[in-house]
Amino acid sequence: MSERNGYEHGVPCWVDTWREDATDTARFYGEIFGWELAGLEPGASEQYVIAKVRGRDVAAIGSPLPPPAKGRPAVWTTYVWVDDVDEIAEKTRAAGGAVLAAPFDSLDGGRMTVIADPTRGTIAAWQLGEHRGAELVNEPSAWAMSFLNTPDPEGAAAFYGEVFGWQTESFGPATMFRLPGYVGGEPSQPVPRDVVATMMEAPDAKHAYWAVNFWVADVDGVAAKTAELGGTVIEAPAEIPGLPMKEGVIADPDGARVSVTQLLLD
Repeated sequence: MSERNGYEHGVPCWVDTWREDATDTARFYGEIFGWELAGLEPGASEQYVIAKVRGRDVAAIGSPLPPPAKGRPAVWTTYVWVDDVDEIAEKTRAAGGAVLAAPFDSLDGGRMTVIADPTRGTIAAWQLGEHRGAELVNEPSAWAMSFLNTPDPEGAAAFYGEVFGWQTESFGPATMFRLPGYVGGEPSQPVPRDVVATMMEAPDAKHAYWAVNFWVADVDGVAAKTAELGGTVIEAPAEIPGLPMKEGVIADPDGARVSVTQLLLD
């Protein structure tokens, strides 16, 4: 189930990050994840570098920064596949959120919008164009999951339920966002296969934020490489109690954070 050729309405389907100059950021992640970088043009003022694993699209780094992002901390953005971005924008406003970028046509023939929940957690909605999202997930060096950190889990559950149709269920200290009827993930995963994202309460946070997780083959090696290349190890890799996983949190040289997880398989 690692390979994908499209998604369903309400399912996160893609991640990317935008910088003033994509070149150094693309090279950083290319080094730590072993990505093939398609479309890298050092020094180009505008570029959208597609990261690939085994020849399949897994993520992207673009430049320059769009005007709404200038002056804000560097982040990774999650895109949710939807049938109609204009409808999503309307639902966002009705649910008390904000439309940060009104629906617009994207370069691949699709349409997208950028929205924020009532506590400023920012996510994008994308309507099908030529690009069909991540072609490889849940595999070393590929994106596995996006998660929301929020000071208001109840409000977030209501908002994302109204906008994307997500339902919630507790999973230890976390909350799972589920999309009834969807079958994704992997057969052996410890959570239902209709889980599309997760949520953690961050009571001390001033506002919510979305983050992304990549699976890796060697989380300790990724942490060491991150420090070597000018990034920061925010949380040193450690085993997750009760789960066959070892996870750490890193930041690239611009400060954008991602979590990295190694499956501890026999």
